[in-house]
Amino acid sequence: MSSLKVEVEDFVATVTLDSPPVNSASVEMMLEITSLFDSFNERTDVRAVLLTGAGKVFCAGADLKNRPGPDAPAGTTFARQRMAREMSWSMIECSKPIVAAINGAALGAGLGIAASADIIVASERAVFGLPEIDVGLAGGAKHTLRFIPYSLARRMVLTGYRATAEELYRRGAIEAALPHEEFLDYARNIAREIASKSPMAIAAAKDSLTVIDNLSLRDGYRYEQGNTIKLSRSEDAKEAVQAFIEKRPPVFKGR
Repeated sequence: MSSLKVEVEDFVATVTLDSPPVNSASVEMMLEITSLFDSFNERTDVRAVLLTGAGKVFCAGADLKNRPGPDAPAGTTFARQRMAREMSWSMIECSKPIVAAINGAALGAGLGIAASADIIVASERAVFGLPEIDVGLAGGAKHTLRFIPYSLARRMVLTGYRATAEELYRRGAIEAALPHEEFLDYARNIAREIASKSPMAIAAAKDSLTVIDNLSLRDGYRYEQGNTIKLSRSEDAKEAVQAFIEKRPPVFKGR
């Protein structure tokens, strides 16, 4: 892959956006992210994902250098927008939970990538923003509203305001805002904790979280109960009970 680095250790895949100088979301990066996160669904050596960026910036937004211009062939703009949508859905629908460790600025498409993760941890150097309004474009308001409060999200969309990691932590929008020397280890430990659980239970839990987001309380809880019934019949569920009785750590096999 030309814009990503991937390492797998102890069932945690560390994915690093690595497209100097500012990890812009180029067509290549969007396609690579989509392909990679789709592949994680079928990999038994990956149970959780740690996503971060190389250098001083997490992702500065869409790569304007290859943005289709007014003379681009018909359908080019729509094709690029579809790539951006599918990139986000490959993360949201990935059965392996994603912990985003935001090392620096997450702007525009970069904020969208962060919003598509399950848990967000940030360096105190990180900022989050939607600068599209300043160049005559519309930003990703729906992605922003996935984790940023109503009024602040609107301020960011309408003014280009950049929120610091500390502000988002204070408002309960992200899991932690830590000194730069500490944030990555903190995020990695969360990913490792997730990876230590039953793969089946984690996949079912993330599936439930994704689906119930758009359901009523009654329908959402019913969906969760369906996943619980399926899990109760698994070998991992039996192993969890037996390990508890024997006072030992469970050994999960993902079946």
